[in-house]
This record gives sequence, structure tokens and C-alpha cells, in this order.
Amino acid sequence: MDKSVPSTLAPENWPFSLELLPQPAYMVGGAVRDAILGRTREYLDLDFVIPFKAVKVARAIAHHYKAGFVLLDAERQIARVVFPHATADFAQQSGNSLEVDLHRRDFTINAIAYNPHTQEIIDPLQGCVDLQQGILRMVSPANLKDDPLRLMRGYRQAAQLGFTIEPATQAAIRSLASHISKVAAERVRVEIGYLLASQGTSWITSAWEDGLLAPFFKNATRESLIKLAAVENAAALLTQNWPHLGAQLQEDVRDTIKTTWLSIAKLACLVNPDPELAEIELQELTYSRAEIRGVTTALKVLPQFQLVDMSSLREQYFLFHDADMVFPATAVLAVALDSLVEAMSNDKPLHTAGATTEETKARGCQVLAPLINRYLNPDDLVAHPTPLVSGKELIIALDIPASPIIGQLLTEIAVAQAEGKVSTPTEAIAYARNIMSG
Repeated sequence: MDKSVPSTLAPENWPFSLELLPQPAYMVGGAVRDAILGRTREYLDLDFVIPFKAVKVARAIAHHYKAGFVLLDAERQIARVVFPHATADFAQQSGNSLEVDLHRRDFTINAIAYNPHTQEIIDPLQGCVDLQQGILRMVSPANLKDDPLRLMRGYRQAAQLGFTIEPATQAAIRSLASHISKVAAERVRVEIGYLLASQGTSWITSAWEDGLLAPFFKNATRESLIKLAAVENAAALLTQNWPHLGAQLQEDVRDTIKTTWLSIAKLACLVNPDPELAEIELQELTYSRAEIRGVTTALKVLPQFQLVDMSSLREQYFLFHDADMVFPATAVLAVALDSLVEAMSNDKPLHTAGATTEETKARGCQVLAPLINRYLNPDDLVAHPTPLVSGKELIIALDIPASPIIGQLLTEIAVAQAEGKVSTPTEAIAYARNIMSG
């Protein structure tokens, strides 16, 4: 591979001046790897290795630019400077030389350094060759064992880069898999998040087969992975027929980052199907409240998708009410499970479930089309009811005290509105009065 310096590494593209970096200093890690591959990022994530006083250098840069400063590890001298559109980490060199430092890294493609002062690429482990060949190769088994998260990170990076894992490296990961349980759950969760966000389920399947997922998803089985693949196929099917729904599947869950509604649907395949037990699993993995609520709501509402009477506006109303913002994730799960049922009923191999055959497309569209069309129509009163009256207005009009009955009345009014029985506040109050008198 041509080792000429990519323009994306040029100091003029950094959020700080090269003059503030001592000599020698080296950029390492993902930024170098991605620049050589021609991969660009909107948000720069830079890593530097400095032989001495790394924290002092980071603090000086943060002070100069009035940027954020975070001391990540006082003992190992690692600090972070946070700019509006970039993050720069500064670490003290591990070992007596840069080459020793690079030999302590996880994979050869991440053990490439760039000296911005001399514009030189330093590649003692031939990582550039592996980049050219699309191979993820370990530096050594001992390095993987030193930080077992690297075992999971190997599958994540292979998925993100579209690389293959060199056989000896995968064999080493498999032999060290039991060490993954030593890693803090929140660190594993981040890697799982990246895997779920990647297209194609082959690497998360490999991670399960090689023993990396079992300590965290104790209920995951071969069928779970088949469901996960079916979800991905179902998402492609729904996106093809309803692009706006597909766009919503790629939106981030409310109060978290890097977790989309499609990821929520995939996650629901790996946990216990019982919502209460799934909640415990996800809490142990330190998922956010929004993520846990997304998965458990999808699991709770899924049976309604499969059993709803399409002739009943009342049943549809409660389905939309219960699903709320989790509708896209639950819809893709429903289509995926429908394809599994179809495969089993026709004696097809389960791994073909969800494949976008014309037959599957027609069935998936036919079953859920009425619900999806309602959901995507903001004026549909079944999916998106607009209250005709408030609870306070009912209390005043009916001269009754505040109680749970008010909520029940508001629900009945909303159902009646969806069914076309009432359309004005006056009719809504009269409808409520009639319920109370009946």
C-alpha cells in the first residue's frame, strides 16, 4: 500500500496548532487507520502518543483554546481535550520507544503511527499491508488477553470496516473468550451497540458462536441469531415499501446515542422474551432507561401486532397507544417473526426467513400495511389522536371530582373520535355524560 501521508492527517485539519505539540509526538490508532483507508469522519477523534508529560501538554492545549479537559488516567498519564467538533486524546508513551508502544496494541491496522513533524508513517507491524488486504490481524494473543474487550472489538472492527479476521487471530479470540466476562458491562455494551448498528449479522453471529456473547445474553440461542437476521431483512423490506418508516428505524432512541430503533428491534431478539426478565438483563448491561423501555415495550406490544383485529378501530387505537414511539421497532419485529412462521409452515430452512422474495414482500406488506399507513399519516385519528377535551374540562362540565375515571373517560372519547362517533368538544362532553349516566 502507498504509505504517502493522506491529506486528512494534515495538521491544518486539526482543531489545534501543530506548534503546541512537542517533538517527537505521534498520531496513532483509528484516525491514522481511517485516513489511510480514505474513510472520513464529520467528528474528528484523534489519538496522540507523547514520550513525556502528556497530561501537561493536553492541559496546555485545552487552556490555550478554552476547550474541555478531562483527566482519563492519572497513573498512565492519559488526558482528553474536547473541542466543539473534535476530541483529542493524549497518552504517555508505553515503553521506551514508539515501536514498543505499537507492539503493545491490539491489531496491526491500529498499530500504525504518523509523525506530523516529519510527515512520516511508522508501520513496524506491516499494518498497511493488512489494510490493503482487508485483514484484521492481532499483534499477539497476550495483547488481547491484557484487555479482553479487544476480543469483542475485533468483531466490531471487522463489521465496520468490512474486513475478515485472520484465522490465527480468530482462533486466539475463541480460545480467550472466557476472559470477556472480566470486562465491565458498560464497555461491552458499547461494542455490542456498534455490532448491532452494522449491516449484516454475520459478525455478531460469529461473536456468539465464539463465546463472547453468552456471558451477557444468557438467553440467546441459534434461533435468536436467526431472528436477528430476519429483522435485518424485514427492515430492508419495510424501507423499500415505506422509505419514511425506514428513515425512522435509523433514528436514535430518545435519550441515548448510537442506538437506533432498528438496533432496539435487534436487541429484542437477544434478550429473554419476557419483558420483565429482559429488563433485568438490560439493566445489568447498563442500558439507558430509554433503551430498556424501547425493548420491553416492543416485547409487550408484539403480540398485539400479531393478533390485532384489523376491522376493529378500537383494537387498533390501543395498539398505537401502547406502542407509541416504539411502533417502528415493533413493526419490523412483527414482519420478521411472520417470515419465520412462514418459513416453518412451508418447511423452508429457518436461515432463509425474512428473505425478500416476492411472496414474503406481498405477505409482509399485506399484513401490516393498514397499520403502517395509519402510523405514517399524522392526521390519522386512530394512530395519532388529537384530544377534543382536557381532563379539567371534563371535571368542570360534568361536575365530578378528579379521579381515575377522568382518564378512562378521555380514553373512551378518543376511541369514539377514532370511530367517527364524536368530532367536537360539545359532542365529546355529551358522550362522556352519557357514559356516566349509563
